[in-house]
Amino acid sequence: MAKTEIKHPDKKVSTGAYSAGVAADGWLFISGQGPLDLNTGEVVEGTIEEQTRLTLEHIGRILQAAGCGFEDVVKCTCHLRDIDDFEAFNAVYASFFTGVRPARTTVQSVLWGTIKVEIDAIARLRA
Repeated sequence: MAKTEIKHPDKKVSTGAYSAGVAADGWLFISGQGPLDLNTGEVVEGTIEEQTRLTLEHIGRILQAAGCGFEDVVKCTCHLRDIDDFEAFNAVYASFFTGVRPARTTVQSVLWGTIKVEIDAIARLRA
C-alpha cells in the first residue's frame, strides 16, 4: 500500500513524531490537531470556542493541502478536557460542517498542557 504524507502548509516547528496527514487508498487520515501556534509549538490560550476554531482551521489547512474540504470528512474523534464544554464546542464545530455532517465520537480526555480540545479526522480524497 502506498502512503503519502500530507503536511500542514503553515507548520514551522516539530510537535512530535507523526504526520499531520497520511493519504492512503483514497482516504486521508488526519492526526489529532489542537490549538497550537505552528511557529512556536506553544498552546494558543483561549476559550473552548477559540481553541476549537483554531483546531478546525488547522484541520482545514491539512484538508486543503490534500485537495479536500470539510465536506469530504466522514469521521471525527473529538477530545475535550472538560465535557461540560460540549455545548460551546459543538456550536463552533457545527459551523465548519454543513450538509451531511461526519460521524463523530466526543469524549472527555486528559490533554497536554492547557489544551482544551483535540480533533482528528478521516476524509475521502477526491478523485
